[in-house]
Amino acid sequence: MNDTEQAQQPIIQVTDLCTRFGDAVVHENLSMKVRRGEIFALVGGSGSGKSTLLREIIMLQRPVSGSIRVFGQDVAGLDDESALPLRRRWGVMFERGALFSSLTVAENVSMPLREHMQLSDELIDELAMLKIALAGLPASAGAKYPNELSGGMRKRAALARAIALDPELLFLDEPTAGLDPLSASGFDELVRHLKELLGLTIMLVTHDLDLLWRVADRVAVLGDRRVLAEGTMEELSESEHPIVREYFYGPRGRAARNQAWKQK
Repeated sequence: MNDTEQAQQPIIQVTDLCTRFGDAVVHENLSMKVRRGEIFALVGGSGSGKSTLLREIIMLQRPVSGSIRVFGQDVAGLDDESALPLRRRWGVMFERGALFSSLTVAENVSMPLREHMQLSDELIDELAMLKIALAGLPASAGAKYPNELSGGMRKRAALARAIALDPELLFLDEPTAGLDPLSASGFDELVRHLKELLGLTIMLVTHDLDLLWRVADRVAVLGDRRVLAEGTMEELSESEHPIVREYFYGPRGRAARNQAWKQK
């Protein structure tokens, strides 16, 4: 496969995925694709299986059946040793940050570098501070512990750690949850900036309609154990599917859409 063909291949391809917990069916014949270089968002009501799907893609959980291909490789059956080269190619920012409370921000960010890179301590420290700066944090934040940071700063610290290894693919789980509107807006701008600056493909799970309008190139709506609709926010806002329409035409959906249109 030449470079052009590789660039045209989906970076994530999920096919006929089935997920069950006992008698509860979460996904049934779910299929979707994430294109290289886009910001792709998963939305849906509580219990629709968004975070479960994310965990399956990053190999924290196995589906019952179906295929999940990332970078062209089926990840569903990989053991930890075989999965390691793939995991080095993506970064994950979890909803609550998952920062180590006993480590400073700089130590949190440098941990993946120390684990996976054969570099001097001095160079690792410099790279960690670079990632902290890219995440929009002042240099002084590097010496602070997570509990000394505001919610918005903790999110940025978690993002700095997620990009520590220069990933090609970035996963964001509820990146603006719990943030005030001003902090959330700043994070939206940061996500778009990093995507352009670093050439990232980004897949995010969110309930934040403002974030969707501001940064998402395409959105998949989960419901009834599958993907109900997929497209741009403009396309989905015109959907006649009752669940999709309810999601985008509720009071919050209308407010977010009107605000996005005002800014265009």
